Amino acid sequence: MRTQLLDQKDTVKKGALVQLPPVLLAFYMILVLLGILGNAVVVCAVGEDMFRETRGARNSDMILVNMAFSSLMVSVMRNTLLIISDLGLKVTSSKNWCQFLMGIWMWLRSVNVWSTFFLSAFHYLTLRRLAPPIVNLTGTQGPPKTVVMGFGLIWSTSLLYSVPAFLFSTYGGENATETLMLVGTTTRPLLGCLWDFPSTSSGLVFATTSMVIHEIVPIVLMSGTNLSSLFILYTHGNKHPLTHNGQGTPAMHRVPAERRAAKVILALIILFITSWGANVVSVNYFNYNRGTSSTSLLVIARFSNSFFYAFSPMILAVGHRKLRTVIRSVITY
Repeated sequence: MRTQLLDQKDTVKKGALVQLPPVLLAFYMILVLLGILGNAVVVCAVGEDMFRETRGARNSDMILVNMAFSSLMVSVMRNTLLIISDLGLKVTSSKNWCQFLMGIWMWLRSVNVWSTFFLSAFHYLTLRRLAPPIVNLTGTQGPPKTVVMGFGLIWSTSLLYSVPAFLFSTYGGENATETLMLVGTTTRPLLGCLWDFPSTSSGLVFATTSMVIHEIVPIVLMSGTNLSSLFILYTHGNKHPLTHNGQGTPAMHRVPAERRAAKVILALIILFITSWGANVVSVNYFNYNRGTSSTSLLVIARFSNSFFYAFSPMILAVGHRKLRTVIRSVITY
């Protein structure tokens, strides 16, 4: 929305920046630290395991690394800056910095959303024998074209989607306020950065379009593909005993392992939807009520936005032997 100079009693100042009490700040710092360390472990451990494969990288591991890397970058580029701001240090002070940060935030967040969907979709297509095999059996060291094209599509289209943030955001200054925060989790301004669309209607069109295309649609798709994967595994398990070596995809000869992978993906999706829903509901309440609970709900929105990044590595470790080994060695060190 276009920045307006209004009474600070009527609106929350500077992009709805809420200072956390010491206890909550400490808890938030723990969440952010978990997100950084956990996703860094996923990137390093799984990535190292990929490069050591003599017959080529596992496609599923490549997708896990891509998702964890996007989560890691969001934690570093967004959540750590919130902590620095809460500690009393000034983070942004110009329009150019706000345009850069808002663009990066939206780009990385969108990549993270679609990467989570990519994991679920690839598992579903593998079970249906429509995707490349889980392991590259050709003996070549290069990654499969399908996966690389998927990564390129996710990162490039998300970058195009974030272009409005590079163009239509600005620094609000000390006395600037906003009358409406954009609804979606990918478009919420922070750290004094405000939207500066040419008109209110253009801002609302962008907010609605971005939320539908880059949040609701991938959530519906990732839920649908994961439930379909579980249904395929359930029906196959009933029709074919585990000792049966009949027809089917190579993945279907590992039903217990694939069923565990589908459940891990389901847990990731539930965590993602819970975090996303709590964030959007809290921000919507702030937008349209501005009651006594507004500040508390904005705190909830900030925490819920970090839950997925903090706990998704733990969920991945449940279904990934290499991660479990690394985490066990770190704990017992």
